[in-house]
Amino acid sequence: MQRQNLTKIKAPIVGVVTFLIFSFLFWEHFHGGVTSHHLLHQQDLPSISNWWSGILLPILTWFLLSRIEKRLDKNISQTKQTNNAVSTVFWLFITGLVFGILLSTSFTNEYKPFLDNVLYVIIILSFIIPVYYSEIILGFILGMTYTFGAVIPTGFILIVAVIGLVVYRIIRPIVLSLTTRLGNSFTKSPNR
Repeated sequence: MQRQNLTKIKAPIVGVVTFLIFSFLFWEHFHGGVTSHHLLHQQDLPSISNWWSGILLPILTWFLLSRIEKRLDKNISQTKQTNNAVSTVFWLFITGLVFGILLSTSFTNEYKPFLDNVLYVIIILSFIIPVYYSEIILGFILGMTYTFGAVIPTGFILIVAVIGLVVYRIIRPIVLSLTTRLGNSFTKSPNR
């Protein structure tokens, strides 16, 4: 039952994303041409046209929503808590969206303090939440699409997701176990 509900909303979400990206591309086309973005913002490197976003974004949205659906089905079958799982997906999506918008705005306005510390923010965020989850990736890409198109943010967030996976799955448990052991050693009274 739950899988049918998730599948029913997947197609309209992909439809809205497709409509919005093509509306944006047509608006760009009739207002000076579709933008191309150079890799690493270097003029001597190849550029990627925003037209690729029209192909990539709907496919990526469908793929990431399918991964979210699969993970939700697994979690719901184990815990039987539908509302909490859907709420978590929503807030993780909003987190990725806000982070993508902040990064795009900082780049557009050349706000160097945030741009210089993005990697540190991501590492710290990876200790708290799993930044490699599909909803964060989708939110991040959608948040950056207006400024960079969909291709460059996709490449960036895939690198970030690998870093986040390593931090959340490997480094975080080690740090948590060390802090637990350290905390337990402080609470124990010495034997005399």
